[in-house]
Formats: sequence, structure tokens, C-alpha cells
Amino acid sequence: MTTVSFDASKLDKFVHDNELDEMQALVNAADTELRQGTGAGSAFRDWLTLPDDYDQAEFTRIKAAAAKIRSDSKVLVTIGIGGSYLGAKMAVDFLHDTFFNYLPDEQRQDPQVLFAGNSLSPSYVYDLIHLIGDRDFSINVISKSGTTTEPSIAFRIFKAKLIEKYGKTTANQRIYVTTDKQRGALKQEAASEGYETFIIPDGIGGRYSVLSAVGLLPIAVSGADIDQLMAGARDAMNDYTNPDLTKNEAYQYAAYRNILYRKGFTTELLENYEPNLQYFAEWWKQLMGESEGKDQKGIYPSSANFSTDLHSLGQYIQEGLRNLMETVIFIDKPNHEVAIPKTDGNLDGLQYLEDRTMHFANTKAFQGVTLAHTDGNVPNMSVHIPDQTPHTLGYLIYFFEVAVGISGYLNGINPFNQPGVEAYKTNMFALLGKPGFETLGTELNKRL
Repeated sequence: MTTVSFDASKLDKFVHDNELDEMQALVNAADTELRQGTGAGSAFRDWLTLPDDYDQAEFTRIKAAAAKIRSDSKVLVTIGIGGSYLGAKMAVDFLHDTFFNYLPDEQRQDPQVLFAGNSLSPSYVYDLIHLIGDRDFSINVISKSGTTTEPSIAFRIFKAKLIEKYGKTTANQRIYVTTDKQRGALKQEAASEGYETFIIPDGIGGRYSVLSAVGLLPIAVSGADIDQLMAGARDAMNDYTNPDLTKNEAYQYAAYRNILYRKGFTTELLENYEPNLQYFAEWWKQLMGESEGKDQKGIYPSSANFSTDLHSLGQYIQEGLRNLMETVIFIDKPNHEVAIPKTDGNLDGLQYLEDRTMHFANTKAFQGVTLAHTDGNVPNMSVHIPDQTPHTLGYLIYFFEVAVGISGYLNGINPFNQPGVEAYKTNMFALLGKPGFETLGTELNKRL
């Protein structure tokens, strides 16, 4: 059952008929590197088969822990940064109504799933503590090492709040840890304190980890069906095994974006027409940016939320520097529909839309924008999904994961490492005065 449809029909003026065929040999080679593990970073490909060979016993424990949190907490504070939070955040937003986390407790069936440890903002943490107030809450802290600065600070703060509210013994029963199987500071503390622990798989990098315990626990706490999420990913895994570009739309997407990149379209905008897809784009930006942005090359991933951003970025996209390509995720059937009502008179000029729906207007906006931007020499691709169900999301996640794996190898880079991420951390540690970084700290302070 295919739940994602890729449309490259608007690329006719940018890509010649023979160009996709010419990519087939390169795609075959990239597929071999990915599937047989002959490419760089092969130790981090376990996400490829994760939808079919995940730990069933741990999966059952995740659902049991989620049920407990749902029964005893009004809030789950999910602590992590990068891939340790973006996947869960985008999934919670994608799978629920726009204002899911804004509803008061008396209108909720499931806890609020809120996030911390993804910045160093004191105001954010203070405001989150104020929002929780005296309500019951639990923590899910997600970190491979347990020493990453942002989540480690947040964990200290919210752990202290738990102990203050419940006492140490009960607080420990409200702390859920997702970390390395064998090593690291967080693993050591979890073993010492008796926290319930879930595993970050060794062979899966953070940006590919949403379908592991990293994402599944907070997603399940929100009330979403993680069985269907995994089923959707499994269907995509089975659908995207054939490297034939006439049969594999995820590979098509990878090939087309690389054809365009070689023609100078170096920035890709991922766009949507539903506000609760905003964080899907944030997840996608990490997936694409960390996978491809290295060795002084790679497509720069950016995003826009339409039709909102058409009133701010629309001018630049239409007539600015011609280095942009666009990929739109469009939902064919939104969660809800609203009719445009009739009124007396026609002062607002909308009489011609009476008895139409907002989705009709949204669809025509998407179609009109696509034609305008194509006319303005911006290549446009689209990914159509039927709905916002867990099955569809699992399928969509896998679509982009396998596409970027192929895309990275097409561009001759390792799509599974992120060496540049460490540069800022070294400077930050030195400026914070971390032991062992004193000499560098002195040098950096002279430059400030």
C-alpha cells in the first residue's frame, strides 16, 4: 500500500528527458553502497531494517511506560537536543490537532508532551516550570552520552523539581532514560538510581532515530498509535528496495535533487500548507543538513510555511537569486474541513468562494504558487500524502531517510557522520571554563 506519491512533473523545463536515465548507473552504485554496506559510514545503517527488526520486548515496555505516564502525569517533559527531540516533536505535532498542547487539562485525554534541553535559554526553562505549576509530571531524558551540555543542564533542573515535589524514591519512578546500552554518564546514573531505561541503538545516528525508543516513548505518551507508525515505515521499507528509478519514487527524489544541485540549485526549500507540519520541516532540515553538508558541498536545507510565508518570503522566491528548488509536502485530505460561509453582500469580494471549502482554497493556492514559481525559474517537486495518520507518517519518515542515504552517496559524501557538529562544542567548553580546555579558552577570550 503506497501512501506517498512523488510528483516531478513540473521539472520539465529544468531537467531534460534523458537526465534521469543517465543517473541510473550512479543510483545503482549508491544503492549498492547503502544496501551492502560498502559505502562510508556503513556502521550506521541499522535504520534501514529497523521497521522490521526492532526489539519487540523493548517496544512492549515502551507502550507500558507510556500507559503509566498517561495515568499518573499531566505533563511529560522530554529532554534532548537535535535528533533526540526533533523527531518526537515533529511527530507529536503531525499526529495531533494544531493546539494539542494548548488544551486545558479538563479537555485532555493525554498528557501535554513538552520539550526542554534543546537550548540554553533560561527564560524558556523558567516559563516551562511555570507552565507545569503544581501538576503531576514525568521526565524522559534522551542522550547517548549523558554529558551534552543543553540536555544535561535541563535534566539537573527538572530532576531537582521532581525530587522537591515527590521525594527521591518516587521521583526516580517518574524518570525515564533513553541512552546508550552499555556506557556513558546517563547509563551509569540510570543503573545507580533505578530509572527505567530504553536503548539508543548503536547503529542508528540521532537524526535517523525517531522510530527507535528515542521518538517512540514521547510519541506513545501523546496517545498516538506507534504500532501503525512502525507499520507505515515497514511498508515504505518494502516499497523502496528496487533501485530502478521508474519504480522507486524515493530514489527519484534523490536523483532529481542531485541533478538540480549540479545545475546550481544549491538550496532546497521544504514547504507545507498545514501549520502543524512546521516541525516536520525542522526534523527534515537536520536529516538533510547533517547528512549532506560536509566536504564544502551539499544542498542547503531550508523551509517555508505556506501560505503564511508567501507574504514574507514569496517575493524573494519569485524573483530573487536563482539558486532555489522547492519540495512541497501536500496533504490531500486534511484532518478537518471548514466551509466558507455565505454572507449578505460581497464587501470582502469572496462571494465566488461561497459554498467552497478552505481545503479547496488551500489546494488552489498550492497549485497557483507552483505554477508561478516554476514560471519564475524555481524548480518544483511535490510529495503528496493522503492524510496525517501514524501509518502515513511512518511511511513519510522512511521515504526521506532512504532518499538522503542515496543522495549522500550520489554526492560522494558519508551521509551518516557529522564531524562539523563538534566544532562549536569545543569552543563553548573552552569559554565555559570546562577542565581540560583552559589554554583554548584563553586564546578564544582574546578574540572576543
